[in-house]
Amino acid sequence: MAANRKKKVAGARRPEVRLPPLEAYEGGLEPDGDYDGLELSGLDLTGGSGEGARFLDCALRDCGLDEARLTGARFLDSVLTGVRGVGTVLAGAQLRDVEVVDARFGGAQLHGAVLERVVVRGGKSDYLNLRAAKLKDVVFEGCVLSEPDFGGASLERVEFVDCVLTGADFSGARLRDVDLRGVQRLEIARGVESLAGAVISMSQLLDLAPVLAAQLGVRVEE
Repeated sequence: MAANRKKKVAGARRPEVRLPPLEAYEGGLEPDGDYDGLELSGLDLTGGSGEGARFLDCALRDCGLDEARLTGARFLDSVLTGVRGVGTVLAGAQLRDVEVVDARFGGAQLHGAVLERVVVRGGKSDYLNLRAAKLKDVVFEGCVLSEPDFGGASLERVEFVDCVLTGADFSGARLRDVDLRGVQRLEIARGVESLAGAVISMSQLLDLAPVLAAQLGVRVEE
């Protein structure tokens, strides 16, 4: 009997961000900058250089991050709301206990990044590069991810809730307790063979059947 019981999917632990009173910040990004308890609101940080910067107990609201370089930056106990950026570089960055709300990114580079206890709520990301990234306790909620690249990434306790996920690449990814059942539209372009450790619904299985058949070399004919 025990062998027939359904195995529960371990849910992601969500961040509990409680920001202290914040001080308004009107400056720009600086390499290895230390931003503590600050609110960056409505700033144009296009092309800014903030490699290795640390953001602790910060709020970034409605900031432009086009081509901003934030390689190796750390965002801790912070909130990013309404930020937008094309070509934003966050390679090797660390996001821990972070909420990202209504963000819009195009071609954002997060390869090798580490995301832990992160919620991405609303917004849209095109060509999000998460290759070789580590995601643990991450929730994508009510957002659109177009052609995201999870190649070689590690995903543990990751949930997709009321999302659209199209053209996804999971090649070489390692998944554990990844819940895809909340994806409203699921399209996997590459890496369907790496989905071990994920949970999908029956309807999603039917949608993925042609991709699975192609992967197995099965011909389907009437």
